[in-house]
Amino acid sequence: MITLDLNHAFLKEDVKSYQDQVRAIDEALQNGTCKGNDFIGWLNWANNYDKEEFSRIKEVAAKVRENTEVFVVCGIGGSYLGARAAIEMMNGLYGDKKPEIIYMGNTFSSTYIAQVMNYIKDKEVTVNVISKSGTTTETALAFRILKQFMEEKYGEDAKNRIIATTDKARGTLKALADKEGYETFVIPDDIGGRFSVITPVGLLPIAVAGIDIDALMKGLHDGMGEYGDADLEKNAAYRYAVARRILQNQGYDVELLVNYEPQMQMVAEWWKQLFGESEGKDGKGILPDSVCFSTDLHSLGQFVQEGKKVLFETNLYVETPMIDLTFPNDEANEDGMNYLAGKSVDWANKMAAKGTLQAHEETGGVPNILLTMPGMTSYDFGNMCMFFFKAIAMTTLMNDSNPFNQPGVEVYKKNMFKLLGKE
Repeated sequence: MITLDLNHAFLKEDVKSYQDQVRAIDEALQNGTCKGNDFIGWLNWANNYDKEEFSRIKEVAAKVRENTEVFVVCGIGGSYLGARAAIEMMNGLYGDKKPEIIYMGNTFSSTYIAQVMNYIKDKEVTVNVISKSGTTTETALAFRILKQFMEEKYGEDAKNRIIATTDKARGTLKALADKEGYETFVIPDDIGGRFSVITPVGLLPIAVAGIDIDALMKGLHDGMGEYGDADLEKNAAYRYAVARRILQNQGYDVELLVNYEPQMQMVAEWWKQLFGESEGKDGKGILPDSVCFSTDLHSLGQFVQEGKKVLFETNLYVETPMIDLTFPNDEANEDGMNYLAGKSVDWANKMAAKGTLQAHEETGGVPNILLTMPGMTSYDFGNMCMFFFKAIAMTTLMNDSNPFNQPGVEVYKKNMFKLLGKE
């Protein structure tokens, strides 16, 4: 369970004064009468997911792990961010689990695409293409290249090494998958892309990476209860949602998600899509940004400490690291570091976090929200998903905006299609 500490947030309003509004919004969310109610399938997904398909995900993942050196996830936005966030958080950046996971379909960069294709040419490859429609341009462009590569490399057997996660009944990719005989998994109609990591969109790559998806779903399920009460004294996700609105009322229009673990950087990227696409509309919302301390204290730390007071920090702490080690003693002590000898490196990391909080709060005058998760396990990831899902739904509905659409994303596509010559 994620715990919340607002004692460093400089709130000028009492969170509990929003109780009536929160209760009314929660009732609309639970009853399916809120804005965007066509896309609230995530609310009860931990109870309602297709158990047969879930078992098939585990079976297919096991088969992929037997014959694959590189698993290519071809998708953009929610079709890859959540899976990558989970895999890197749980396996680390230099883990030894196989197969290697590589991501395509999220960029037009010719250099990136060419280098990936060159890297995988002599390896055993399986591709998972993820798209509701099959026409998302970045993904469709990469998949055409991948499809031709797979057919040239494997011939008739290519169809057994391409998996499509797409609409259950319609769309370009679904039609192609049926024609070619690809294994398919379903993107639910009532769960939007940025919430889809808990569906086959995220679960298949996560399972291929050797991660326990049963534990992930257990964390998600437990989060339904832990963050399911409309009472603000009992629901940390809703208190966080309210605190964000209070801080924006105080003039803070930027939220900086802070973590102290490099393997959590893609969690921050996933969080930025979840929060940015959900509440950045109607001329409203808080700009989501992120840093990894202590690394970024040597780049953005100066601005946070003494720059214009436009931001607040939300610190995502982890109680127990995936791995810890002890700092060694050196008799010569030429670097003067023996004062740390025998101490845990994670302890040093936590002292850096404590000192940074004190500097930014007391000297810098920057509001800080503290979130603490127990660890970086599969269970923790599932639980964290429900925490942020509930929080962003509540905080966006408090702004009287639809948390589940993204109309602004379509504007760049129309301009791009015109310039590319698409009819």
